[in-house]
Amino acid sequence: MLNIEEIEKNLIKKEAVLDEFIKKNREIVRVTSNAIKEMHAKNISAAKSLLENAEIQIETLSKKAQAHGIDMNHVMQEYTEAKLLFFAIKKKELPTNTELGVTPEAYLNGLLDAIGEFKREMYESLRKKKKEDAEYYFSIMEKIYDELLPLKFSNALLPEFRRKQDIARIQLEQARGELL
Repeated sequence: MLNIEEIEKNLIKKEAVLDEFIKKNREIVRVTSNAIKEMHAKNISAAKSLLENAEIQIETLSKKAQAHGIDMNHVMQEYTEAKLLFFAIKKKELPTNTELGVTPEAYLNGLLDAIGEFKREMYESLRKKKKEDAEYYFSIMEKIYDELLPLKFSNALLPEFRRKQDIARIQLEQARGELL
């Protein structure tokens, strides 16, 4: 006879794991988003605490994801974006993907997403008449864009990358106009 009942039980277990993963995934994205908000509000200690919380959650979730073959790129991408902004605000050298413990794909997309956050910091610096700070954020945006520009890969290999490159170019051009 067919073992449909056994298959169904296994699929129910997998579904429960996936549901839990999706819930945790949303929590981590929320935490990193709140960390970015805190950084823009110049509440660096709160942002640091949120990022530490995200790191712990990502580490725990990564083990489960690996065991069940679940992709963590979106969470790692959001985390990368927040960490890059944190390092930039602290005027530290931006970390590599290995230093952050994220996949190369998540890192590359996170870099492009961070350009929008750097642009926001640049605008805020201009608003406060801190031209040197504005130039600092613009230089980071430009460096990231220039280094990533030669990369051309299919969407199957690097999802959303080319679209994000286009968005980054537009953001960079807008920022350059405002800086001038």
